[in-house]
Amino acid sequence: MNPSPILYSYWRSSAAYRVRIALNLKGIAYETRTVHLVANGGEHHSEAYRALNPLELLPTLIDGTAVLTQSLAIMEYLEETRPEVPLLPADPLGRARVRALAQAVAVDTHPLANLRVLNALGTQFGATQEQRMAWTRHWITVCFDALETMLAGQGGRFCHGALPGMADACLVPQVYNAHRWNVPMEPYPTIARIHAQCATLDAFARAAPEAQPDYTPMP
Repeated sequence: MNPSPILYSYWRSSAAYRVRIALNLKGIAYETRTVHLVANGGEHHSEAYRALNPLELLPTLIDGTAVLTQSLAIMEYLEETRPEVPLLPADPLGRARVRALAQAVAVDTHPLANLRVLNALGTQFGATQEQRMAWTRHWITVCFDALETMLAGQGGRFCHGALPGMADACLVPQVYNAHRWNVPMEPYPTIARIHAQCATLDAFARAAPEAQPDYTPMP
C-alpha cells in the first residue's frame, strides 16, 4: 500500500487551503505537517523547509518520492494521477473556463496580497496597517468584480456546473480572505451563493481554517 501524501500546510494559507479542498474532494487521505508562517520568524524560511521548497512558500505536497509545489500545479497533478473524482470538466472548453476562473484568483489576485507582499509594503515602503488593509481590499474587489460577471448566468450550483472542482477550491479561500479583510459581499450575489453551496459539503468543511489542527483564533 502506498503511503498517504504529506501536505505541508498552515491554517491561514490560502494556497494550502485550496489543496486541502482538492484532496478532500478526491477522497485522498493525507497527513498534515504544519509550517507556521509567523512563529520563529516564519518556519517556511527554515533550512529544512527550504530544502523541500526553495521558494519558501506553502503548500508542498509529498507523494511517495515526488515533491510538488504550487497549488495549481498540485491540483493538476492530482487530477492526472487520481482522475476518478474530477476537478476539471471533460470538455476542452469547460476545462479552459475552470482554469481561467482558478487562475483569476490564484495567479492574478492572491499573490498581490499574500503575507510576504504585505510585509514588504510595511518594511520597504512604510505602509501602515490601514494602508495594507486598503491594498488588500482593493485587489480582492477587482477580482470579485470580474468573477461575479464571469460566474453570473452560467446556471450551475458551483463555479462550473453541478459539481465542485478546481475553480471552487480557489474561490472559497478567497471569500474567506474577503471576510477577513471586511470586503462587502453584497455586490457579489453569485459568488456568495456558490460559497454557501460549497459550505454545505464535508470536503470544504474539513478543509476550512478553523478545522485545522494548528488553528489559532486571531485577536
